[in-house]
Amino acid sequence: MKGAVVTDVANPEAETGSQRSVDALSAERRSKRDSLRDKGIDPYPSRFDRSHTNAELRKRHGDLPADARTGEIVQVAGRITSVRGHGKLVFATLQDVSGSIQLLIPVSNLCEAGAAVLDKSDLGDWVGATGEVIVSKRGELSVELTELQLLSKALRPLPDKWHGLSEAEMRYRQREVDLLANEDTRRVFGIRFKVVSAMRDVLVAEDFLEVETPILQLQAGGAIARPFVTHANALNIDLSLRIAPELYLKRLVIGGFERVFEIGRNFRNEGVDTRHSPEFTALEAYRAFGDYTDGMGLTERLVVAAARVATERMTFTTAGGPVDLTPPWPRQELLGLIEEAAGRRLHPSDPVDDVRSACRDLGVEFEDPWGSGRLIFEIYDKVLLPNMLGPVFVCGFPVEVSPLARHQLTDETLTDRFELVVDAKEYANGYSELNIPEEQEARFRGASAAAAMGDLEAHPSDMAFVRALEYGLPPTSGIGIGVDRLVMLLAEVDAIRDVILFPMLRPESQG
Repeated sequence: MKGAVVTDVANPEAETGSQRSVDALSAERRSKRDSLRDKGIDPYPSRFDRSHTNAELRKRHGDLPADARTGEIVQVAGRITSVRGHGKLVFATLQDVSGSIQLLIPVSNLCEAGAAVLDKSDLGDWVGATGEVIVSKRGELSVELTELQLLSKALRPLPDKWHGLSEAEMRYRQREVDLLANEDTRRVFGIRFKVVSAMRDVLVAEDFLEVETPILQLQAGGAIARPFVTHANALNIDLSLRIAPELYLKRLVIGGFERVFEIGRNFRNEGVDTRHSPEFTALEAYRAFGDYTDGMGLTERLVVAAARVATERMTFTTAGGPVDLTPPWPRQELLGLIEEAAGRRLHPSDPVDDVRSACRDLGVEFEDPWGSGRLIFEIYDKVLLPNMLGPVFVCGFPVEVSPLARHQLTDETLTDRFELVVDAKEYANGYSELNIPEEQEARFRGASAAAAMGDLEAHPSDMAFVRALEYGLPPTSGIGIGVDRLVMLLAEVDAIRDVILFPMLRPESQG
């Protein structure tokens, strides 16, 4: 090897000993790549047959003593993350998705092409390596190389692994580099992937079928939110990106699929803050022959399984204090909580002026078209919710703010609906589904009238869904869980963009 690189950190300064710009470093790397091409070496081959991951080798040979040889020839692949040169013997660290392993490289073992690859290597290059699994004299499991192949030349230097990417905007915009540089970022998304997998496993084990429903819809229903609107040229119609899959999922229950769920992206053309993203992930599940109490039980099982699988613990640190997810979780009636906060009993049947008076006393703003049920919800949302640590199921919401939920058998102004509250945030919502066609149609028509009067939060009228209900929806329990917020809790991060791989950002040209 012609002058081995001596560095242990993926840092342009450490790699070059200067403050040269990224452009200069990239130009140098391109020159090395072109030099390999001139030697007939393809810097971007089409495949490499890896025999083992690094973790598999550690599991297989991790207990061997120092200076041991296995006689086993393997093929490993990954990024070079450090190189240490000692004359004719070079040591490198190879990182793959499962972890790292040491490459011990006697330069004399390599063919001419392999030696050229080593000579022109840089930190971050993807390489394939062939050799014997051994343990070094210092007790480090290693692969002693006989072949080295370049799989992809890294033309940009990797960030310093000790400092990573510190600017949040850069981390979100170049997530691929953030993942390479920041161990905590990889930890967060490792939790996210396990959360989704764990919840899917629970649902499949309980005989739910995973389905897919339209993202482009004639009108966005199933929730109350402002949609993104687009146009289908082939049909010459306007369409909305879905804000929720609820109405389609219930149509599948009507069609005979008694347990269905979907984990997917929803879109709401609204504000962006630490808890809200225009594009987010939700889980929705519907079960025939159940009610909202079944929904609370399923929600609890899903969240607990996610915590156990993804983190192996039940207690988490939040801004409001420690949260213990150990079940069972308490279930409290909304009106009882309102009474404690307001000092008087409020009910959706109360005269609206009486509830407005309570709102004024509590400093809750309201709009003139709102009825007593909406005003009660505002007290909950603005006064109670910000002070609830949880986990707790809040039950019994007014019909006025629950257009798709079945009313209670003993009180037609309230619904069998719950919200799961953790750390002053709604994490899940569910209810006994309204399955009476005439009542659903009446609620839609009432919402349409409210929308005509300027209520931007009125649910759109979906007569195709009403028609579907006329074929018969059995008693059904439905739930929706915000996956991103759940990951925020379990990973103990404060911003939703930290748990979305590629969050929505302004174009770079706009700052």
